[in-house]
Amino acid sequence: MKIAALVSGGVDSSVALCLLKDQGHDVTAFYLKIWLNDELSYLGDCPWQDDLYHVQAVCEKLQVPLIIVSLQQEYHDRIVSYTIEQVKQGKTPNPDMLCNQFIKFGLFFEKIDASYEKVATGHYAQLITIDNNYVLRQSPDSVKDQTYFLSRLTQQQLARCLFPIGHLHKSDVRALAHQFAMPNKERKDSQGICFLGKFKFRDFIKHHIGQRTGDLIEYETGKKIGTHEGFWFYTIGQRQGLRLAGGPWYVVAKNMSHNIVYVSRSYYAPEKNRTVLTVHDCHWLSGIVPSRQELRVKLRHGAPFNNALITYNSPTSCHLVLQENDQGIAAGQFVVFYHDNDCLGSGIIA
Repeated sequence: MKIAALVSGGVDSSVALCLLKDQGHDVTAFYLKIWLNDELSYLGDCPWQDDLYHVQAVCEKLQVPLIIVSLQQEYHDRIVSYTIEQVKQGKTPNPDMLCNQFIKFGLFFEKIDASYEKVATGHYAQLITIDNNYVLRQSPDSVKDQTYFLSRLTQQQLARCLFPIGHLHKSDVRALAHQFAMPNKERKDSQGICFLGKFKFRDFIKHHIGQRTGDLIEYETGKKIGTHEGFWFYTIGQRQGLRLAGGPWYVVAKNMSHNIVYVSRSYYAPEKNRTVLTVHDCHWLSGIVPSRQELRVKLRHGAPFNNALITYNSPTSCHLVLQENDQGIAAGQFVVFYHDNDCLGSGIIA
């Protein structure tokens, strides 16, 4: 097939590219540049230059043509602006979800011509076909599985997707990188949000929203026990970064209009029930609302599964009762639904 392979400079996408080339496909590598050269100068050296260096080294070794696609303005308009606005509202957005939905498998599809039958990435996810329907199945590597981030895709998008390493464990991919003598075989995995790379999300938010001193209030007593630099730096269930003695302390609520962050030391007390939530903007990968009322859910990537009883209010809204308390149920976070190992779709916590 003629395949467009999205590469990032990391080991995963590089091995995916190598496997496709080894299988005899007609492959062209594409690198998405989503930041202007000086866009992140306030945070330090921009990581995309290092990424591109590794991309070029891999493509040169494999003798695969490389095309750099600029999507800076589109990315800012669709992803960055949304992220900033959600944070200002006290919500907890997930830019990586939208990056896959609107950029990698959205605008990029429009940038390449129809002669490319598939778009390949280094995601840890599997695609199978059942009754002419594309089903997104988890990777056997439960730690690296990325179906959570792909849960907003449509059947039309999935039809053009290809995940060459989705059936492998990370250890297998790293071994293949050494076997193929890839130039970046020892490169560490990237962490953090797709558009920030090694930078801290807090620094990004500080640059765009700033700081404003507010009170840290103990939830049970109403007593002021400290100050913070803005409610937008905190999310429900957060424990790190509070800098309070006598803890551990957890964020339990926020008052956006008065810039107050409420904290508690008895976050896991039996009477603090965190099992009920409402989800809106539901998207089902099959295009059909599931018939099952009992599903497994994830409220964050990397979080353990939680069994949930679901009441469907409409095709795009539902009510969840979790079997176990969840550490943090925060407005704006994505809930992703699973049956067995198959990802069914996702919604946003209201």
